Amino acid sequence: MTRYADIPKPIRSGIVVVDPDTGTPQRIIVLQFNPDTLERSIAPQTAGDSGDGGGGGSGGGDRNEALRLKGPAEETWKFTAEIDATDQLEIAAPDGIHPQLATLEMLVQPTTAQLRAASRLAQNGTIEISPIEMPLTLFTWGSKRVMPVRLTELSVNESAFDVNLNPIRASLSIGMKILTVSDLPAGHRGADLYMAHLAQKERLAAAARGGSLGALGLPGADVLSGRG
Repeated sequence: MTRYADIPKPIRSGIVVVDPDTGTPQRIIVLQFNPDTLERSIAPQTAGDSGDGGGGGSGGGDRNEALRLKGPAEETWKFTAEIDATDQLEIAAPDGIHPQLATLEMLVQPTTAQLRAASRLAQNGTIEISPIEMPLTLFTWGSKRVMPVRLTELSVNESAFDVNLNPIRASLSIGMKILTVSDLPAGHRGADLYMAHLAQKERLAAAARGGSLGALGLPGADVLSGRG
């Protein structure tokens, strides 16, 4: 039998739920198949954004802010994940892929214990009940992309079932927002992880090879001065 010992084992993308106080992983979700595509949207937070939707011409003050940033860009990710147990039914039994689906769904659900605690506070006459805080969620796509996220979308399309109507194949559309230092309080572990993620981008950008003005059809730096 031929063995290919030198073939590297593929790295899987996944989600890690972390205790924000201790940094201890509470749950690790390894995606069965790496998504074929990733859709990323990056929106800069410019200081000139007035938020009134009125467009340009809002006064000289905005011109002074045209090249200023209020903070990190808002970045969202979307991808489709597949879960398929049709070729390993003995592993999926007796619940099909219910456990895998439930694990992902609990990333956007409070626990029964948290809901009961909130209900007790309400019954005891607490006027204002703080929103339930979820554990810190990280999305990993290799060692160069480890970032704190909040799931914004989870759409499940179940397409195959066993004789007990347990799902055994599903496609999941997952959307997430990268959490930055603008979203998290100072000192939060997630804020530190975002800074490490941003520093990784800076290192990668510094490794990129620069171009030349000649490649752009520009004769020299003088043309960039505005006086050429």
